[in-house]
Amino acid sequence: MNAELGMRNAEQQSKVAPPRDLKERTKAFALRVVRLVASLPRNPSTDVVGRQLLRSGTSVAANYRAARRARSRKEFLAKLGIVEEEADESVFWLELLVEAGLGVSGEMSALRNEANELVAITVSSIRTARGPRNSVPRSAFRVPR
Repeated sequence: MNAELGMRNAEQQSKVAPPRDLKERTKAFALRVVRLVASLPRNPSTDVVGRQLLRSGTSVAANYRAARRARSRKEFLAKLGIVEEEADESVFWLELLVEAGLGVSGEMSALRNEANELVAITVSSIRTARGPRNSVPRSAFRVPR
């Protein structure tokens, strides 16, 4: 681990420094989604699915920013819940594009991996913010019992 930059040696060797802040990372994800959707071939299917992906992918960054400005813990948790939901929805739309053969699967696969990581980070953040007594398995949303 490189203590000065906060990066692992493998990341340092690739010379592409990943965004260190989640605010930057969600924005980078949104930008990648925008570029991907712009590069999709124009047809009715990609237009519909691309628009849905564009909405959910950009919503991840917007709602994370809103969560950072939350006025209460309850509002913070609600916004992070939206981030989780939108990142998971982005995974769905990316999977749909790949499985339908509607675009280049390499970039979509990388974006899907990033979206899955954002879901995992968000779930972990929600659990931490809630505290140990309210932990919920598998999802950060409260499951009715």
